Amino acid sequence: MPTDKNIELTIKDGHAAAPPKAAKKILDVAYDLFYRRGIRAIGVDEIVKRAGVTKPSLYRSFPSKDELAASYLRQYDREYWERFDEAVAAHPGNPRAQISAFLTRVGKRTQRPDYRGCGMTNAAVEYPEHGHPARVVSEANKQELRHRLREMAAAMGAQDPDTLGDGLLLLIEGAYISGQLFGLGGPAASVARNADLLIEASLKK
Repeated sequence: MPTDKNIELTIKDGHAAAPPKAAKKILDVAYDLFYRRGIRAIGVDEIVKRAGVTKPSLYRSFPSKDELAASYLRQYDREYWERFDEAVAAHPGNPRAQISAFLTRVGKRTQRPDYRGCGMTNAAVEYPEHGHPARVVSEANKQELRHRLREMAAAMGAQDPDTLGDGLLLLIEGAYISGQLFGLGGPAASVARNADLLIEASLKK
């Protein structure tokens, strides 16, 4: 079935799927609305109205709202790792600096007036049921982040890499939530500094 990874003209149930342009418009609008207002709060009618397409066009590209939500999160996931990988590439061979660079950017984003936290975390809260398409994408993102942080902690020479990696993950998740609660001047702005203090205390002496 067509997804955001493979939006092409195909035949499904005897009908031509929506062209790439329409599918992209739908996904772009859904991405904006889902992130700003939450997935459950947005109906299909509002999405198609804002995208300027018909409801059949939406369902030919995204068989259900759940699949559209998963497609939004898959795009969010790609962008998330692009940001993470940029921080890693900027400091080759230096995981401590890589984490600091990534979290410095996270801290800055939390200070924006339109900040709504992490789309993955928000989706996991909205969909507690395991196996839901949106939940599956969110869980995979968080599991990968945990894995990477633990590996980076080990590369730094931490006494207990798994505990440090998990501690960094807890700091990151805390920044995502507190950024929405406190906004400008809130504690999330110092997430990189707090991460560095945790790292320093966890390294082998």
